[in-house]
Amino acid sequence: MFEDQDRPKTGGEALLTALKACGIDYLFANAGTDFPPIIEGLARLPEGDVPTPVTVPHETAAMAMAHGHWLVTGRPQAVMVHVNVGLANAVMGVINAASDNIPVFVLSGRTPLTESGRKGGRMTPIQYGQEMYDQTSLVRDVVKFDYELRYPEQADSVTKRAASLMVSAPEGPVYMSLPKEPLTEPLPDGFLPAAVPARARPAAPDAQAMQTLAAWIAEARMPVVLCQRGDPQGRLSALVSRCADAFGLAVAEPFSIRNVLASDDPALLGYNPKAATAEADLVIVLDSGVPWIEAVSAPSKDCRVVHIGPDPLFRRMPVRGYRTDLAITADPVMVLDALMALTPDPGAPDRRDSVHAKVSASRNATPKPVAGGDGPMSAEWMSACVSNIMDKDAVAFSELGLLLPHMTLNGPNRVFSNVHAGGLGWAMPAALGAQLADRDRLVIACVGDGSYMFANPVACHQIAEALGLPILTIVKNNAMWNAVRRSVVKGYPDGAAVRQNRIPLTSLEPLPDFTQIARASRAHAERIDRGADLPDALRRAVEIIRTERRQVLLDLSVVASDDH
Repeated sequence: MFEDQDRPKTGGEALLTALKACGIDYLFANAGTDFPPIIEGLARLPEGDVPTPVTVPHETAAMAMAHGHWLVTGRPQAVMVHVNVGLANAVMGVINAASDNIPVFVLSGRTPLTESGRKGGRMTPIQYGQEMYDQTSLVRDVVKFDYELRYPEQADSVTKRAASLMVSAPEGPVYMSLPKEPLTEPLPDGFLPAAVPARARPAAPDAQAMQTLAAWIAEARMPVVLCQRGDPQGRLSALVSRCADAFGLAVAEPFSIRNVLASDDPALLGYNPKAATAEADLVIVLDSGVPWIEAVSAPSKDCRVVHIGPDPLFRRMPVRGYRTDLAITADPVMVLDALMALTPDPGAPDRRDSVHAKVSASRNATPKPVAGGDGPMSAEWMSACVSNIMDKDAVAFSELGLLLPHMTLNGPNRVFSNVHAGGLGWAMPAALGAQLADRDRLVIACVGDGSYMFANPVACHQIAEALGLPILTIVKNNAMWNAVRRSVVKGYPDGAAVRQNRIPLTSLEPLPDFTQIARASRAHAERIDRGADLPDALRRAVEIIRTERRQVLLDLSVVASDDH
């Protein structure tokens, strides 16, 4: 309990202490004129009773920092922005978080409700111009819970309810709108903080469904597991590997968001859904929203398909027509735990040998990337070189950058790729959030040139310097939006756009000097034009990060590819 002098006295202070009681360590904030009761509470209350405030000069960066922090810790954080305009800037990050079930507590101010007679009422013209009939409509479609605060005491009880919903499966962002009056008003006499509700326990698998799954595995010649994300603690990774070995399962990670298995796991077929399912007669999809592209890489019609997850049918996706012969609503970790409790069928050793042989043949057939000549390097070479500098704790955030088939990853959660919602500008600030969680870890952001500009790099480099977060930023520079160019080439291979020297709406030339942007915040920055020079440049970068504790940017000349 609080000492008398340390008790929250206003709605704003009750909000802060409630967030901390729910395990939220950081409040990533982009402040506005609605923040005074919050700022006063941060100054008055003991530091240990409130989240640590982190000043972030752009809202998309604040959202991505909370996102990245969760990926490496499993601990959700809070983001607070300024009224509707700040929320509008944050919306892309909320969409990204919702897409990947990332729990983030999103807060925004709201124009004061009253014109006179109440503390916290309107005092400036902007408070008229920023009012909306329904500010929450900006995010309502993508959050699990939303509420507009009405009374100061609700800042405690409703915050704790929202936080518990946020971390209950399937996890996801929640939102509260904060008019200035209830933040400013005193708590009623006799106010006592509410207890934090327990998060809902994850669903256990149905026993009959588990028997069906085990029977189908026993009947299968080539059962394949598809997964594209795991948990921050790596529990799913360990169980996938054990189950694959025990039951003779192959594993693939199509459209990976967070790598699940180590690169050398004997069951890992790779990352291509079409190749992985070509011979499959049973496909087990683990909590993967997009396991394949239905038009080009669907499993054969006689293949059984099982979907497993806290929401195996992904109700938030309006159109998702994947075949489903069995759907198990449960935590995938609990499903695999239950599977391990069953005795493998007699055919498991033969399946395991077949899977291992297939994996070995696939790896032997994959050409090793080479540095190339004096021109731009390949993305394959870049990816291999980056993985070579990653020690056992290093992590990389990839946004249209790294290619997992050409990396050697020593465990799960080593590469975090942009979520399928595709809100660009995510990887660099997400890397900052991960670096904040562990300042001694090597944290890499590998982004395309367009993604780097989307990240508001001036803001991100300022955050890195101000907070002492020495991330390594690698820009994969081909002076274009190559994903757009590839889409045009594949959609209209003989079209007029392809016949032109420059496809419209794809070029980013003339590009700014990215190294100068980074150097404005005292970063070490280099431009690398030859692939052969990359290994030494990466070694220099790591040395500078380790010894000088300074952020580094490497701007790499990378050839555009029609494949990735």
